[in-house]
Amino acid sequence: MENQKKKKGKLKQKLTDKYRLVVLNDDTFEERFSLKLSVLNIFVLGGILSFLLILITTFFITLTPVKEYIPGYSSTNLKIKATKLAIQTDSLKRKLDILNDFTKALQPILMGEIEAKFIDSLQLIERNTIQDSLLNASKEDSIFREKIESQDRFPIQNNAATNVKIVFFAPLNGNISQGFDSQKNHLAVDIVAKKNTAVKATADGTVIFSGWTTETGYVLILKHAYDYISVYKHNGNLLKEQGDFVKSGEVIASVGSSGELTTGPHLHFELWSGGYAINPINLIDFK
Repeated sequence: MENQKKKKGKLKQKLTDKYRLVVLNDDTFEERFSLKLSVLNIFVLGGILSFLLILITTFFITLTPVKEYIPGYSSTNLKIKATKLAIQTDSLKRKLDILNDFTKALQPILMGEIEAKFIDSLQLIERNTIQDSLLNASKEDSIFREKIESQDRFPIQNNAATNVKIVFFAPLNGNISQGFDSQKNHLAVDIVAKKNTAVKATADGTVIFSGWTTETGYVLILKHAYDYISVYKHNGNLLKEQGDFVKSGEVIASVGSSGELTTGPHLHFELWSGGYAINPINLIDFK
């Protein structure tokens, strides 16, 4: 017990013993500076200085741009750009989802699985709806249009056995390279023409699709009165957007050769009624 007390006493004495630090002039031995210190004072002073150094370093790292030069920290500009790109990506994803939903809803109509009259039930963003009554042309109006515009557009054949209540005009004048063939699943006519030739609306209607597909390139789809739908594929340029109302004979696109299934500049033209494909030759003269 006495030895332990002696050891503790010696340790306390070593920590509290005073030492004098003197700075002398080497030539004159004149005392310039002196300081009384103990081992305990040195430990306390060193701890305080270390704490202050850590505190100051933390302050500079967290509150100043110095942290950008430390590995593992990203720059403020990079974070801002990443946030903007994330917002733009989310916006593009929403638009892509809307386009995919519309394409899936439109496919059963073109395949004849559902009637075209249900197309108005599709929920589209910023789509302008047009009443069918506004698209119906009177008998006098149809005769007048046929007479005035017969030079570059041709109406349906008068002797055709049909109950069509709407007058269709040729969207493009030219030679037909491939006709309508349901056995080969070619439910359209291909009209050959020079590139950039104007493609016109076959009748009054509303644009329900205007966009790009991998196989058929730039595609435009119009909805007309009496549940008729016309489809224009392999276009070079599209001049109308979804929701636009177009008049009969109005230029809506140009002849092109877009898409993987194209064989050269031509127009792939389809005509649908009530979910069933119609041979356009029975209603329109393309020559």
